[in-house]
Amino acid sequence: MRLRHIEVFNAVMLTGSVSAAARMINVTQPAVSRTLQHAELQLGFQLFQRVGGRLRPTVEAQTLYPHIERLFAQLDEVQRLSVSLKAGRGKGELRVLTVLALSYEVFPLAVRLFREKHPAVVVHHQALHSPQIVSGLVLQEADVGYVFNAVTHPALVQEQLAQRRVECVVPKGLLGARQVKAGTITLAQLARLPVIALDGQDPLGMLLAHTVREAGAGLNEVITVQTYHVALALAHHGVGVAMVEGCTAASADRARVDVLTLEPAITTTVHMLRPTARPHSLTTRAFTRCMQQALQQLA
Repeated sequence: MRLRHIEVFNAVMLTGSVSAAARMINVTQPAVSRTLQHAELQLGFQLFQRVGGRLRPTVEAQTLYPHIERLFAQLDEVQRLSVSLKAGRGKGELRVLTVLALSYEVFPLAVRLFREKHPAVVVHHQALHSPQIVSGLVLQEADVGYVFNAVTHPALVQEQLAQRRVECVVPKGLLGARQVKAGTITLAQLARLPVIALDGQDPLGMLLAHTVREAGAGLNEVITVQTYHVALALAHHGVGVAMVEGCTAASADRARVDVLTLEPAITTTVHMLRPTARPHSLTTRAFTRCMQQALQQLA
């Protein structure tokens, strides 16, 4: 199939008719019909059957379409990348991506530190999930990103910034004063409390689940959540104990919860990511140093 065939085929699949497809790609109806006929002639099989005034895709067309969808997704990435390259990056701008957990305490503190030395640089920030950050950096839609889990990608450079231990955020009253003063809690002690679990697809959630299985400790999981700050909010409302990384624990309201370090120690690592296709600018280096300082101050 030629690109023109693919474009017309995709338009008909999306709209269900020749007339709507013609309007979508801004051509005449006869042009759409001719292109479909030519595509079917080259392919050697029929793509659509006319049923009740609409075009119904054949089995062959339905088999072909997922591949066409992937092709258009790739074309969309090319378009996004070309727009990014055309726009360039102003010397007075920095585009930063962070995972949600780093956007509440670490990123704001880093911005404050950064602006003290670079007040003229405008920082553009988005809080995204790790796969979205990787995609944005690969497409050069941002200058730098900060995530927890390590990423291996040929188009990205990564650097380890800091390690943080997993903390348990416990609603006030669930533990005795002696336990709170000790500042640590074991998995065996945690097993006696209601626990807010992290999603099994989350890197920290997977690590915690593995550690619990290895220790043979069955936790009383009362709810499973996808983000650390939802877990923290539930702990604030007394639902159970939130097991979160240290950056999120820094946001805990100590009037409502106690924060204890989990034993045995489980650590998460903050990584910096940047596109290999872009030079490691002085501005990006400076902001990364501010992120490191912020992580150290909140430790």
